[in-house]
Amino acid sequence: MAIKHIGKLKSNKRKVAVAYRTLPNDPEHALIVSTENLTDSDHDILMQLVESPAGQDAGELAEAMARTRLSDGSVMLARFHSTGKLQRVPTTDVDMMPTNTDTINLAELNKVIAEQKGVSIADLALKDDTQSVATVTETPTAADTSAPASTDGVMSDEDLAKSYRSQADRLSKEAAQL
Repeated sequence: MAIKHIGKLKSNKRKVAVAYRTLPNDPEHALIVSTENLTDSDHDILMQLVESPAGQDAGELAEAMARTRLSDGSVMLARFHSTGKLQRVPTTDVDMMPTNTDTINLAELNKVIAEQKGVSIADLALKDDTQSVATVTETPTAADTSAPASTDGVMSDEDLAKSYRSQADRLSKEAAQL
């Protein structure tokens, strides 16, 4: 059975969960969570999410992470961001592992997906009403003004509220389409 969103770093072969395959205005980088740096509880919840239908159906794992609560009641995506568990890495440094025996480089996977969709790799990144990506990147750009992170890397309550409103709006639109 193929599993989406799981990979390993080329440099040290450590397993990672890929929250975003590409970033807005930075298609050469991805946002990952190194699974070995998590507590046992957080690791188990993340892996359950990845293997769940919600995790496998999500285009980007971060969409499901934004709806998942950890054992302490906090939202997974927000807590992983605020505690520095999300890392920005070049897509060429990540090998995706759809099965235990197969691997494909994330940069190559993005290229294949873009070709299949008939778009550029830069167009794979979530945009517009899903700008919550800007709240979890470590280096937001001037274009990412919907919910900028504070200078110390931790989101303010106002920024977090903006992010949640944006996510709620996106989910509402998605539900209306379904």
